[in-house]
Amino acid sequence: MTILTSPALAELPSDLPAVERRAAIPAGFEAASGIAGIKASGRPDLAIIATLTEPDGKRPRAAAAAVYTPNAFAAAPVRLSKAHLAATDPAGSGRFGWAAAVISTSGCANAATGAVGDTDQAAVAGYLATALGTPVEETLLLSTGVIGTRLPLDKVAAGVQAVTPTLAATDAGLAGAAEALRTTDTRVKAATVSLTLPDPDGLVARSIRVTGIAKGVGMIHPRMATMLSVVLTDATVEPATLHGLLGPAAARTWDQLSVDGDTSTNDTVFVLASGAAGATPVAAGTREAADLGRAIEAVARDLARQQAADGEGATTLITCQVSGGSDDADARAVARAVISSSLVKAAVHGRDPNWGRIAGAVGNAVLADAAVLEAAGFAPSVAAARTGTAATIDPDRLRIAIAGHLVFDGSAGGPVAFDRAAARAAMDAPELLIRLDLGLAEGRGEAFGCDLTETYVIENSEYTT
Repeated sequence: MTILTSPALAELPSDLPAVERRAAIPAGFEAASGIAGIKASGRPDLAIIATLTEPDGKRPRAAAAAVYTPNAFAAAPVRLSKAHLAATDPAGSGRFGWAAAVISTSGCANAATGAVGDTDQAAVAGYLATALGTPVEETLLLSTGVIGTRLPLDKVAAGVQAVTPTLAATDAGLAGAAEALRTTDTRVKAATVSLTLPDPDGLVARSIRVTGIAKGVGMIHPRMATMLSVVLTDATVEPATLHGLLGPAAARTWDQLSVDGDTSTNDTVFVLASGAAGATPVAAGTREAADLGRAIEAVARDLARQQAADGEGATTLITCQVSGGSDDADARAVARAVISSSLVKAAVHGRDPNWGRIAGAVGNAVLADAAVLEAAGFAPSVAAARTGTAATIDPDRLRIAIAGHLVFDGSAGGPVAFDRAAARAAMDAPELLIRLDLGLAEGRGEAFGCDLTETYVIENSEYTT
């Protein structure tokens, strides 16, 4: 193995494209939002995104891919979306297929509601399909809010009738949809990446957009999606190829995000590709696929960072970057363990450079679920063998830096004398970088979290009251 000996612990470089934090709607889509009355607050709670009607009056299908929560209490919208994708492309087993629209209801999770919850969710799909004139199985569904309560179908039906006529192929329409996704989020989350792909003749560069919106600042922990998000692109790509790009992106971003250690019943990410930009079809394994994959990952990473920064009660975004792992999976496991530690999160809130809590979290790191490891590129047999195993750690090679201050160097005997007051001052910032080097090989990874505050406890002690 190569031993990394560089004394510097600088921020890790990225090869991802630049992101704009705005909801720039890609070609071929329209969106709208409204107030159905699901939320007691009276805030927007219904969002619809659909493919753009063609001159013949029909709405085309978009290629679609998804990742979902593995929670045993997976909500009715998760189950129905899987069934709809499976109906449009049986080969995808609910992971990819075709869709013409996405509907989100906010304020009621429709989780743990039994058979009546499934019936209610099917009714919602029917309302939208009827309003848009599309097959019901081309409807995908999101829902968020209190678990164990039923959707007010009369309000949802009226909301669909009111919102669908306002669908618009505008940035404002998509931004409104992002607003309607929110529950305890304090701000809208959106990200856009622009790239170019060749046209079918290979002569002209076509401008492509990848734009995502998301919600989720609590009940978030790494196990596939860990929130709700819709990512749109006007690239042309088949559903299976699209899922092949989404899976690794999610494994490196949303699966590396934790706010409080709890995974929701409703976690879902959808990626839809309209093909409306007119670029050459993106084939798996090509340079174009790599470019589109990086764009999707850049959007996912930025949305994950926005979610961590807006974590319930949070004052600090925690970014943990790890180098020197035996491989990337080990490095990601270590980063995830650090940002998920309640002790580390509490220390960050108190601006306490207590590196011992970080070292303890490193020592507890275990590899991700098999599904996440497979998405990241491991063969199924290898993923099954490695899931849940301890990350390879050698304390005598570990180095830890907090906010730019080296605090531990295993190769030099362990604890390092540092200016504690200066470190505390550096920690008092909107983002804290915890930088680790494992000193074993060249594996890299990062994870995103937030501090644990009194406000988080207060907010969640009164969530349903």
